[in-house]
Amino acid sequence: MAYKKTSSYVAHPVDEHGNANYTNEENQIWHELITRQMPIVQGRACDEYIRGLELLDLPKERVPQCPEVSRVLHEATGWALEPVPALIPFSHFFSLLANRKFPAATFIRRREELDYLQEPDIFHEIFGHCPMLTNPACADFTHTYGKLGLNATHDEQVMLAKLYWFTIEFGLIKTKEGLRAYGGGILSSKSETVYCLESDKPLRKPFEVMDVLRTPYRIDIMQPVYFVIDSFDVLFRLTEMDLIGMIHEARRLGMYEPLYSK
Repeated sequence: MAYKKTSSYVAHPVDEHGNANYTNEENQIWHELITRQMPIVQGRACDEYIRGLELLDLPKERVPQCPEVSRVLHEATGWALEPVPALIPFSHFFSLLANRKFPAATFIRRREELDYLQEPDIFHEIFGHCPMLTNPACADFTHTYGKLGLNATHDEQVMLAKLYWFTIEFGLIKTKEGLRAYGGGILSSKSETVYCLESDKPLRKPFEVMDVLRTPYRIDIMQPVYFVIDSFDVLFRLTEMDLIGMIHEARRLGMYEPLYSK
């Protein structure tokens, strides 16, 4: 997704096979990110995410290449990674999803931004999102979501981005073992993986579409509210709803007061 209008990062170009050339330092940063995050997601990520992570079997010593991840995704759910620049417009984002291609910016964060980065880097996209793309319910929801956004106006796309934010990026799910995270924005973050489940500061609300659409959010803070789905059937049911009609109704009703300082 497009997180801000400009970025200080430049994605690596890919060769004719879709592979990028990462430096030793970039491979080392990947190693540090994945080896510290793997134990953190255990017991905090949903089982579907953990199974996807095992299926992907990501390398620890180097940044994985898009084609090798795509082979696993394609076999599981028909998806593939698409190398993209650091930031892409909504129209490009929705077009890729509508064609079962998940955008992956081919750069990795600098060491001074190891713990937090506003724009989505290759670690966020692959470690955060790709495990859930091996799950049919999430894969189908993301595909339908892309097709919906492709035909939406810009204002409708902005509202659809909010729905994506509170599900695919920062969603929680109720399980027999308790609350678990499935959102890629959470599971690629060292601090938010713990915070979203164990802090007493944020609200954790039952997922209701209209509630989600009327809730403001900021991208540069720990989330003050998370929405909890009962099962991944909720995402499937979203694909059958008149989401554009609900967006218009949410805009008519107006947004809630934000739970953060502007």
